[in-house]
Amino acid sequence: MRSFRQRRFGHARSEGEGSQPGTPPRSLVLALVLACASLMVLDQSGSVLDPARRAVGEVVGPAQSVTADVVRPIVEFPDRLERQDQLRADLAALEAENDDLRSKVRTSGLDRNRLAEYDGLTSAAEEIGAALVPARVIGIGASQSFSSTVTIDAGSDSGITPDLTVVNNDGLVGRVLRVTSTTATVLLIVDPDSAVGARVADDMELGFLTGRGDLGGDARLDLELVDQTVVPHKNDVVVTWGSSQGQSPYVSGVPVGEVVSVYSSVRETSQRAVVDPFVDFAALDLVGVVVPSGTRSDRAVIEADGSLR
Repeated sequence: MRSFRQRRFGHARSEGEGSQPGTPPRSLVLALVLACASLMVLDQSGSVLDPARRAVGEVVGPAQSVTADVVRPIVEFPDRLERQDQLRADLAALEAENDDLRSKVRTSGLDRNRLAEYDGLTSAAEEIGAALVPARVIGIGASQSFSSTVTIDAGSDSGITPDLTVVNNDGLVGRVLRVTSTTATVLLIVDPDSAVGARVADDMELGFLTGRGDLGGDARLDLELVDQTVVPHKNDVVVTWGSSQGQSPYVSGVPVGEVVSVYSSVRETSQRAVVDPFVDFAALDLVGVVVPSGTRSDRAVIEADGSLR
């Protein structure tokens, strides 16, 4: 009698004659080969599968498009954030540059005028033959009994003392009244209590200038000559007479203004000339205080030769 194992393998051999144990039946291999050949033929022809492919594409295509539209913003989000940050940075840089350009345009006139004033002050130092401490007008107003004064941003620390001549690039401004360590009060020549020794440049006649108290376009000075018989002429230039010390309160030879008219004072039986000052007192900015050469100062000093020290 055969065992269970003998019966099993003996039965298998009866079903597939000549096959080895563990190999697939010949019928299965033949079916697979025929299926592969059929698929290759169908794929080559294409006409049979095209409708099916189109049907699948029509169903799957919109779904793929929707999915791509949904996924794309998520995928591109980091790049979009980076681009937005860069755009914000570029925009901020452009705005800063525009602000800087607008500021330069707004202040270009001021810078140009101040540069011209500084150049004029350098020329004034050469013409006067004296050293100048540059300063800017920072205030205007009355000082004690005087009505026409200005405050400048230079004081004793800059080598300034009372009774020094103050000029700008146009001519005589006034004299220093008093000083602090960092500021000084300047009495303008248009003040009614101001008296300036002057001479008519053409004939060297001496006289005295007094102010009328006006600071605007109507600012005028009255000139009374020492020799009452001399009558100044219109357009005669008037300059400072100068003190015996040569430095205070007014140095000699500083342009003051020009004669615009002459009138007679019946009460005083004298001739007087009206002088239009060269300096525009309503637009004072940069001035120079005449100091002795070699004065110690906390700022650059313009020497008589136009150099800086």
